[in-house]
Amino acid sequence: MPPRSTRPADNLDDDDYPAYTMGRAAEMLGATPAFLRTLGEHRLITPLRSEGGHRRYSRYQLRIAARARELVDQGTPIEAACRIVILEDQLEEARRINEQLRAQGGQSQSEPSA
Repeated sequence: MPPRSTRPADNLDDDDYPAYTMGRAAEMLGATPAFLRTLGEHRLITPLRSEGGHRRYSRYQLRIAARARELVDQGTPIEAACRIVILEDQLEEARRINEQLRAQGGQSQSEPSA
């Protein structure tokens, strides 16, 4: 069977697909392009680049940026906001992995021993 071709519609469900230009991303966040550039400088998000060199953002990156914007709006310095969001993201990933390991451990414990 030949490999499944990637259809443009498949990208609609992909949280990592860089679908948004800097202008559109800034508009959606209610922020400025400078804010998005600053998040990149602090390595919170790294947008992909189009063939023309323009920044492109994914939905996942926009959710991260929105959380940083929320913290900054509450008075948190942007450097601290970026660090907080990175730590929150790492914690969520660790929790997800922990749940997977628990599920796997529960399966192996219920298997009969030889």
